[in-house]
Amino acid sequence: MDDLLTDLMSRVRGRGTALARWAAESDETGVRMEAPAPLTLIAVVRRGCAVALERQDAVIVAAGEAVLLSGAGPYTVAPLAGTVPDLVVSGPDRYTDAAGRPVPGLTVTGTRTCGYPSDAGTSLIVTGSYGWAADVGERLLAALPPVTLLRQEELPAELLSLLVQETAVDAPGQQAVLDRLLDLVLVRAVRAVFARPGTVSPRWWLARADPVVGPALQALHECPTEPWTVPRLADTVGVSRSTLARRFADRLGTSPMAYLADWRMTLAADLLADPHTTVAAVARAVGYRDESSFATAFKRLRGHSPTSRPLTPAPRGFGQPPGRV
Repeated sequence: MDDLLTDLMSRVRGRGTALARWAAESDETGVRMEAPAPLTLIAVVRRGCAVALERQDAVIVAAGEAVLLSGAGPYTVAPLAGTVPDLVVSGPDRYTDAAGRPVPGLTVTGTRTCGYPSDAGTSLIVTGSYGWAADVGERLLAALPPVTLLRQEELPAELLSLLVQETAVDAPGQQAVLDRLLDLVLVRAVRAVFARPGTVSPRWWLARADPVVGPALQALHECPTEPWTVPRLADTVGVSRSTLARRFADRLGTSPMAYLADWRMTLAADLLADPHTTVAAVARAVGYRDESSFATAFKRLRGHSPTSRPLTPAPRGFGQPPGRV
């Protein structure tokens, strides 16, 4: 029996996520990301680092900790706070120094590796980035703060250790391994963040515990293609229609059927990312009898037709930066 978080997170599927190890050569070394990915994890393996967003104080991340950046805009990673970055990444293969001059001769020093990670004196950092928003979903991105510091007790050391090890491996199917590992780290991170005392969690997270709305959400997510109506859903939950409608609106700010329609469009948008699928097939997969009614609902809720859905990935983040030889 799936819960809401399971349903949401099961649809988080990294596709070609960018992961890399970076060993800072000195305390004066820093990297500025001008065009970061929608979601980036920065895990510190050795020594520590400072992660700073524009016009904000740096977040100090100790060894064994990680920071999650969600749509946070340009940022800098350096061993020490206040370090002026000597490398600026403005897009795929677009690297300059702090003055904007091209930096020639940049190469990696190993598999997905910058610098020299075997040198115990360097700060060792592993980054993982989801390349575009569809990989993680709008609901998840909207629920996360721009910057989240994850303490050692919130992420298993064994999981981060495995992520570090696999990032340096070059073997058949390795990208799939890295994608799934980053997905797993993200699930654990989201669970830890929303479970923190005093955290302002999203409505869908809090609604899980409601004795009326929780079972209703579970039914909708377990069987989104069913021809649900408010009376049928109320019977399933065991309450009156008015009680269900009132509690649903109080907890989620919308009606059960509006929630279902929006969730169906979320599922459809994910399916439409496959260039080999058809609109008719997607319509059937999310509970619509015909392509026309689905296309009308999709355009009404998403603002564009299913066939014009933008599929261009966002610029690559600091997941596969160059190293220095």
